[in-house]
Amino acid sequence: MTQSPPDRLYPNRGTDGDGDGREGLSRRHLLASGATASAVAAAGCAGDGGSEAGDDEDAASTGKPTIFVFNTGDGTVSLIDPASNEVVGSRAVGLSSSFPSNQYTPDLTDESEDALWLNVEQGVRALTAGTLEEVSRVDTGSGANWQEQTPDGSHVVVSAREPSHTNYRIDADRDAETFGEVTGELDRTDEGGRGDADGPGPCDVTIHPDGEYAYVPDLFGDTLTVLSVDPFEIETQIDVEPVVADAAAPWMATIAPDGETMLVEHNEGDSGTESIWDVTDPANPSERVRLTTDDGLGSGALTSEIGPDSETGYVFTPGSNDVSIIDLAAGTVTDRLDLGGSAFVGTWDPSKTSLYIPVQTNDEVAVIDHAAGEIVERIDVGPSPYGATAATVRPATDSASTMAVALARLGIAASTAETTYCIGKCACGHTLATNQ
Repeated sequence: MTQSPPDRLYPNRGTDGDGDGREGLSRRHLLASGATASAVAAAGCAGDGGSEAGDDEDAASTGKPTIFVFNTGDGTVSLIDPASNEVVGSRAVGLSSSFPSNQYTPDLTDESEDALWLNVEQGVRALTAGTLEEVSRVDTGSGANWQEQTPDGSHVVVSAREPSHTNYRIDADRDAETFGEVTGELDRTDEGGRGDADGPGPCDVTIHPDGEYAYVPDLFGDTLTVLSVDPFEIETQIDVEPVVADAAAPWMATIAPDGETMLVEHNEGDSGTESIWDVTDPANPSERVRLTTDDGLGSGALTSEIGPDSETGYVFTPGSNDVSIIDLAAGTVTDRLDLGGSAFVGTWDPSKTSLYIPVQTNDEVAVIDHAAGEIVERIDVGPSPYGATAATVRPATDSASTMAVALARLGIAASTAETTYCIGKCACGHTLATNQ
């Protein structure tokens, strides 16, 4: 057995056989299994009023910025304090989410009853930010779902890919009598799709800052569809041409905070491509440039985030285990940051100063300081972290939640954890023919 030199930013990197460092459980999780067994016993003795963090943690805390990291390995959520970049608690929720709504969520969730919207099982789910209890579920009939909340918090727009090929609008207003109900539905099956696809494959959702339009890349339709949010209907549909393959295959997208630029990821060719779009006319976006690996882009462009200044794009490229940094104005790749493992999504903290990226294969979260343009921390979390979102609410952790996490860590509760859609290896997830 060999071991790579210790590295503060790569605490889990090493080898235990063939050099990939991922055979079986990591040493940290082997040690943790013993610790969780002790935690079960300790929590069981704490009594109903016990709390590992004190009596002030018996209720959710508002005004506390928190990063929520969903661990697909055991159905738990790791709670990170962005001020200290430390895990300050964990909760077992019996589910996981690979692509939780996070575009406007940090600005909308500052009360305990505000909702976190997640893609889970055969649809989407809403959990309160303060208690992580379910308050709404919508069955879409698809295992591959993406959703995003409008900037004013009134709606959630959903893309349900095969076999549904449907876009939904859900009432997200917690004060409304129709909260959690479907208020608009667009069955797009009759559009057809490439090859044997029985529909266009609406994939991902990003919403313009003015809240009027949502943008949906269609994986099998090779189109970019612009949805009017209210009324809920198709405003524009744009054919997307391929550059390095027979099909453009757009599948994920992110619009900049200023509403003028949008990034679109393409499952095109062997390594994927990235396009930059002009959205100054929100209803009629136009493609400016397509970046490929020949331009320095990492392999397997999957999702992206855009900095608060609307100048810098961060494209997660799990094929090369890094993040490609894009100068949006110049349309060029300026840097690549090594993540040391596969990562598929990221989320901004509520202050929009740091980008938190779950590195699934390393059981950690990498933190990019936007101003510095570099990775500044690596935080150990639960097994196989995938999705992340943020809020200014922090759920409580007490003896009961400590015991639940301990049982989940030991695998005792694993059979009850609900699955989520994952691209790449996932401890729980739907296996679809289009998973790549």
